[in-house]
Amino acid sequence: MADGFSIPGAMTAIGIAAPGGPEALVPERRPVPMPGEGEVLIKVAAAGVNRPDVLQRQGKYPPPPGASDIPGLEVAGTIVAAGGGADLLVGQKVCALLAGGGYAEYAVAPAGQCLPVPDGYDLAEAAALPETLFTVWTNMFERAYVAGGDTVLVHGGTSGIGTMAISLCRLFNIRIIVTCGSAEKCAQAREWGADHAIDYKTQDYVAEVKRITGGQGVQAVLDMVGGDYVPRNLECLAEDGRHVSIAVLGGAKASVFIPAIMQRRLTITGSTLRARSVGFKSLVADELIRNVWPFVGEGRLRPAMDRRFALADAAQAHARMDAGAHFGKIVLTV
Repeated sequence: MADGFSIPGAMTAIGIAAPGGPEALVPERRPVPMPGEGEVLIKVAAAGVNRPDVLQRQGKYPPPPGASDIPGLEVAGTIVAAGGGADLLVGQKVCALLAGGGYAEYAVAPAGQCLPVPDGYDLAEAAALPETLFTVWTNMFERAYVAGGDTVLVHGGTSGIGTMAISLCRLFNIRIIVTCGSAEKCAQAREWGADHAIDYKTQDYVAEVKRITGGQGVQAVLDMVGGDYVPRNLECLAEDGRHVSIAVLGGAKASVFIPAIMQRRLTITGSTLRARSVGFKSLVADELIRNVWPFVGEGRLRPAMDRRFALADAAQAHARMDAGAHFGKIVLTV
């Protein structure tokens, strides 16, 4: 129920007219969603733009059952209404992880997937935190269980995932090697805090990782490429190393030499986040509150911000992401 907030019956949201390019994203009028039990309604100030949104726009990544068909997996704003069990949150400024529906003036989120935005923290920056933060935390720190003193390899060093991984590694005393597609992007990644950046177009990243680590290899690889990168990534791992797949932008199939995995005791794992249960995501939010959110409150964890676009200009935001020239997060403002 609302608590002193005036909530309209309709809102502007970004729909997908038909699978295709950025022009498929069009503003349209939709009913304002209402929160159910344990959910909150957020008056959106900003929404993050992520690669899964692009795949959804292209018709390659449909929303999970029950999720909004409006793209957008993370928002920040003010809670203006709540369902049963979440009334005390009304009026709070939060950022939230969603299964969909973020590209809109209002969005519904499970209360357990909301994180409080500290006073003075830019809401556009807050909107750029949840998707990459949940993803990097669950895959690098939980599935690959990296710890202080480890060295990791992360592909896509200037992406939202890559820049978040760099930030978290700096906070937790982990050495990070990233790959990027140009000398300019390598320089940006190093400036953001990467210990080493490899231009995969001009350098053999396997050889470079071995050189950087003195032949020892890295404790973990966070990979969003897949395909023929997987066997090469395994060559980069130290004994007992962990390989975590989070996307397959370069191909869904890989050929690996199983005896080497056995001999070196390697672990190959991976995950997706969007379709995981509210219970799981809420547990992750609790972990982030305990382990990461103090850094947010101190202003020591901020996302790398690329450009901000008005909600109505979502097509332009996706065109920028498609071009691959961005550094860090693209955000829509409402």
